[in-house]
Amino acid sequence: MYRFLLSARWLGWLAMVIVLAAGCVGLGRWQLDRREAVVENIQRIEANYDATPERYLPGENGFDSYDPDREWTPVTFTGTYDVANQVVVRNRPLNGQPGYEVLTPLKLDDGTAVIIDRGWLPIGNVEAGRPDEIPAPPAGEVEVTARTKPGEPAVNRGAPEGQVASIDLAALAGRLDYPLQEAAYGLLAVERPAAAQTPVAAPKPSIDEGPHLSYSMQWFAFGVLAFVGLGYAARQQRRSDEEQDGTAPERPARRRRPSSEEEEDAILDAQGIR
Repeated sequence: MYRFLLSARWLGWLAMVIVLAAGCVGLGRWQLDRREAVVENIQRIEANYDATPERYLPGENGFDSYDPDREWTPVTFTGTYDVANQVVVRNRPLNGQPGYEVLTPLKLDDGTAVIIDRGWLPIGNVEAGRPDEIPAPPAGEVEVTARTKPGEPAVNRGAPEGQVASIDLAALAGRLDYPLQEAAYGLLAVERPAAAQTPVAAPKPSIDEGPHLSYSMQWFAFGVLAFVGLGYAARQQRRSDEEQDGTAPERPARRRRPSSEEEEDAILDAQGIR
């Protein structure tokens, strides 16, 4: 009945469907892996973002040896800002608007420093490619609470004087004549005393999982539908072959549904009116 499935043509279709289904399964698993990474990040945000700030302790807070589980953890430092070595990071959009982030070294009591990302500035109107003004940080000793963030990889892209293309902590350390903590930097939360004017604070990261789970289910469904489609095509082929061979079973004639007029006549007949 289904011997045609052993033909080269149908075996080729089967192989193609298997490859297609395998690809769909692979894409579905890829979406699940992406969702898992997103969920892990959400768990870190929920556990660390609003936690009670820790006091900075050299060698213990993850700025000289980074632990991914500590991302977003607030840490409080005491030191002085080194404005002379302040830089801005290019190509940092916020809410769809291009701009910059301000990076200022904070010199600590132990002789090292940590990079503090003080916030975001829009592209300026006075000079192309630069913010109009960079608000000055508080002078003198300051207490800074910042959230832990890992450094970024170097990018093969140049930048004008006073600007950098990424938060590459090793490259930033090369600009300084004192040791810089290179495992992580701090995303500013609070300064005490507060500056007269500050860049735009970084928004709280999203805790939305996104559509990865639904996308993965769709890819798995596509893989199943590929086999369903092959089965339907085989069934249609079998029917076509039976009709050509004259071996197709006779189908019972479909009973025609009576028209509304015929139904009315039947009611009148039953009541003996006609």
